[in-house]
Amino acid sequence: MTNASVREFKMPDVGEGLTEAEILKWYVQPGDTVTDGQVVCEVETAKAAVELPIPYDGVVRALHFPEGTTVDVGTSIIAVEVAGGAPAQEEAPAAPAPATEPERPAEQPAARQPVLVGYGVATSSTRRRPRKQAPDAAAGQAASAVQSELNGHGAAPAAPAATATPAAPAAPEAPAQRPLAKPPVRKLAKDLGVDLATVTPTGPGGVVTREDVHAAVAAAQAPQQTAPAAQPSAPAASAPDRPSAPASYDSSRETRIPVKGVRKATAAAMVGSAFTAPHVTEFVTVDVTRTMKLVEELKQDKEFAGLRVNPLLLIAKALLVAIRRNPDINASWDEAAQEIVVKHYVNLGIAAATPRGLIVPNIKDAHAKTLPELAASLGELVSTAREGKTSPSAMQGGTVTITNVGVFGVDTGTPLLNPGESAILAVGAIKPQPWVHKGKVKPRQVTTLALSFDHRLVDGELGSKVLADVAAVLEQPKRLITWA
Repeated sequence: MTNASVREFKMPDVGEGLTEAEILKWYVQPGDTVTDGQVVCEVETAKAAVELPIPYDGVVRALHFPEGTTVDVGTSIIAVEVAGGAPAQEEAPAAPAPATEPERPAEQPAARQPVLVGYGVATSSTRRRPRKQAPDAAAGQAASAVQSELNGHGAAPAAPAATATPAAPAAPEAPAQRPLAKPPVRKLAKDLGVDLATVTPTGPGGVVTREDVHAAVAAAQAPQQTAPAAQPSAPAASAPDRPSAPASYDSSRETRIPVKGVRKATAAAMVGSAFTAPHVTEFVTVDVTRTMKLVEELKQDKEFAGLRVNPLLLIAKALLVAIRRNPDINASWDEAAQEIVVKHYVNLGIAAATPRGLIVPNIKDAHAKTLPELAASLGELVSTAREGKTSPSAMQGGTVTITNVGVFGVDTGTPLLNPGESAILAVGAIKPQPWVHKGKVKPRQVTTLALSFDHRLVDGELGSKVLADVAAVLEQPKRLITWA
């Protein structure tokens, strides 16, 4: 290719403030021709799986990471050779970038491009995390120096320390020479005092694994077998890591699953919610026989042809009616400003279980939708979630949530608030139960509802009114006409 240059495509921030993403699948290989807008890979962030398009034409020169690797936002993931223009690496030193990155000419070409059109531009100054790797390398050298002292070479560390600081040109070369490794492996190496540049990688694509780091530690400690004082330090440092004690791990009796992606984000959000908002949960058991009959009638209605009609649709509508009657429940707590923010719109979240974990996409402006429109939105939301294609924007800005645990045969539960929201409604299984109806015990369709709310801004009276209104609509769905 004449007058060609190599452009590096960086991992974009496809959400708001995401720091990393896992490469799920590559759709191209080195040597393939790509065009502007072509999807080259699928990645999983802490919020959803997203397909990434390439923003220019060219030929794939290299894939920097194999599938299954978690990559920091702002890190180059694919090199593409494009036609025309001077080589980016030659223009970089003269570009404006030296004002902000004087020590990293090797990464200048990528800084001259937007991260990804359509997902927002992550500026180079906020995403160039690799610049902090130099201190990591220094920390690794310092830790190596400590090991040298344990070997009886106390004078040896002084010389590298004196020569390391003047060697300014070494800084830009460090990222290129250091083997690839996932963030947990980098942290493990740092904790154990291992310089990744000295480790021989055995993972696919030249990736350093945990086993490689521990092998390097074992090799470094081999001459220290006669020094009993140094022995306890290594096991103590590596005790929390899985590979440090392979003899105690029986894969036939245990399965270890890395916590990442959606599950990692969910765990962090739930812990934050549980220890930030004071939860209160109230319960009510209600006869939903008339609601179930209405569901069957709507299924035969031509206006709902092709739409998903189920009890959740009417439960969602009942909650929207209750919020209209009690608008203060649709609010959030602003800790910084010490204010309660009442929302005049409802972005209705629906908790959905997916193979990647629990996600809560929401229906924007659900309060303004008719029942058929709400049914269409629910159907689209569920289908997209099952396919794993829910976008990050669909999971942002929720105001109140419904979680349907009844689909698993569970009577009810005490749901945790979605962060930033003040209420969440759990719907239990709908089962035939003996019920006093018109003075006689009869089999009726019954369910239990549970409403959790943030007691900082929702008191018992407000929470009770909302739950009672939802129950009243489900018991007498004709109230949808008069209340809505």
